[in-house]
Amino acid sequence: MNSRPIGIFDSGIGGLTVFKEVLKELPGESIIYLGDTARVPYGTRSKEIIEEFAVELAEFLLKKNVKCLVVSCNTISSTCLEAVQKVCEVPVIGVVDPAIKEAIKTTENKKIGVIGTNATIESGIYERKIKEMDSSINIFSQAGSLFIPLIEEGFSSHEAARQIAKEYLKRFDGTDIDTLILACTHFPLMTDIISEVIGSNVILVDSAKPTAKELKKLLTEKDLLSDNLLPVYQIFVTDAPDRVYKVSQRFFGNKLPVKPKKVTL
Repeated sequence: MNSRPIGIFDSGIGGLTVFKEVLKELPGESIIYLGDTARVPYGTRSKEIIEEFAVELAEFLLKKNVKCLVVSCNTISSTCLEAVQKVCEVPVIGVVDPAIKEAIKTTENKKIGVIGTNATIESGIYERKIKEMDSSINIFSQAGSLFIPLIEEGFSSHEAARQIAKEYLKRFDGTDIDTLILACTHFPLMTDIISEVIGSNVILVDSAKPTAKELKKLLTEKDLLSDNLLPVYQIFVTDAPDRVYKVSQRFFGNKLPVKPKKVTL
């Protein structure tokens, strides 16, 4: 047993969707979450800057004596996961592989769509890894970076979000996809609108639940599980903790375990 906390980090608040699923899957674990709300979004930045920011986030959590790290950001997981792993002496997992495995299990007609940030889509990681696992699958990709500021500002249910969703999701017209990977941990906060626009016949797959299950498997294999009766939760952000609390309450059902605190990296 290892009672040290799990570290989870993201470019903003989207990774709280992963935090929520880890709470369910591993109720005996203490968790420290860090969201870089001062510099979100990452998806339109260069690989070099994303890597620089990601390493800073990882180093902050390592100083908190975490026993493992979850990179709950598709942009970082897609572009520089290995760079993060290099600076860490603890296990590090990303969110790309768990989502891909879930999508491959889900699709029946072997036609999968992927929507993510510019950086994630341009990296080509989803196409590459899906083809490595099953070369017969057809993949259709679309960048959707404007979803992130809408979500961060609390406009995920606004008519503007619906119109932007219609524009982005045109890409999948005529493709006959039966599965769509939400390749950004922010995007599950727009599930209702995305499903409405693309159609209920398309199954949406996000990385939160698969990543939480992958994390449990990792901790079990490395004998790092904890059974804390009173786990401790901490949420840190680099800007606007009050706004983060207000927005994030929506997807925690007004039960966010602690209020976010502002920190400087």
